[in-house]
Amino acid sequence: MSCPKVLVTGATGFVGEAIVFRLLLDNQFIPVAAARAGSRLNGLCQVIHFDLEQSAGLPSLKSVDVVIHCAARVHVMHEIAEDSLAAYRRVNVDGTINLAKSAVRAGVRRFIFISSVKVNGEHTERNNRFKASDVPAPVDSYAISKFEAEIALQNIGRESGMEVVIIRPPLVYGPGVKANFLSMMRWINCGLPLPLGSIRNKRSIVALANLVDLVVTCISKPAAAGQVFLVSDGEDLSTTQLLRRMAFALGKTSKLLPVPVVVLKVAAYLLGKSNFYARLCGSLQVDIRHTQDVLDWTPPLSADQALRQTADYYRSSLKK
Repeated sequence: MSCPKVLVTGATGFVGEAIVFRLLLDNQFIPVAAARAGSRLNGLCQVIHFDLEQSAGLPSLKSVDVVIHCAARVHVMHEIAEDSLAAYRRVNVDGTINLAKSAVRAGVRRFIFISSVKVNGEHTERNNRFKASDVPAPVDSYAISKFEAEIALQNIGRESGMEVVIIRPPLVYGPGVKANFLSMMRWINCGLPLPLGSIRNKRSIVALANLVDLVVTCISKPAAAGQVFLVSDGEDLSTTQLLRRMAFALGKTSKLLPVPVVVLKVAAYLLGKSNFYARLCGSLQVDIRHTQDVLDWTPPLSADQALRQTADYYRSSLKK
């Protein structure tokens, strides 16, 4: 039997590139990397140009067995579009629909869509976890566009017979992570005291390696068809716990001042940073038992193992 041909969109991104490298290492699949710009993957596998905003520039899906759709207009912290929902819909909804219809015409067997836990909502009460079966409650434009893409894909799947799999990850971290997680490592590595020693929230996060392992599992598992999966490391951490464990992984002493959460809340409000406070001090937990039961899957890396990998990569990058 020939190896399945798997096209990965967003292949220059944090998640998409990691999926392609994993497919290459497994040597059980023929990966095709689809991305807008040049890639480190050139010479390792077939790389084709793909722009989700250009419907006329869809890649050829001839002989492709599975599409893993990672490309998206991602959550923008400082939005500049006049109509942000329209901007997200143009890429995340319309672009996804065009790709899915092209996949149906080409006879693609399975379409794996990387969505977001934000489809479930923005936060949970402590120890009250989101489930895949919950009624979605997206709030911001990004989450709404992801949810609308999910609905469109499920409809296309029902009408065509193409198997649709939806994965909703929370915060993804790992070697090469950017944005807030990278800032956190920089703060810790510099030895800066942080007023974050008394936060008792609970948040689910997922290591890049664990997310990639789940995605690859979904390529060929028959039970994955038609399912929505939540994913995490299987251990929820408070912001304070995360900072302490990251400090340990970096070989640093955590300097966390026990400032009361109410003080942080007031300060964030006065500075116009209430959304940042919500991400820092609020809870967001997911229940992955459905994922584990349906797929007979467990996260291969513990949170501490993944944090060590992330810290090792960060330290090595400082030496370059």
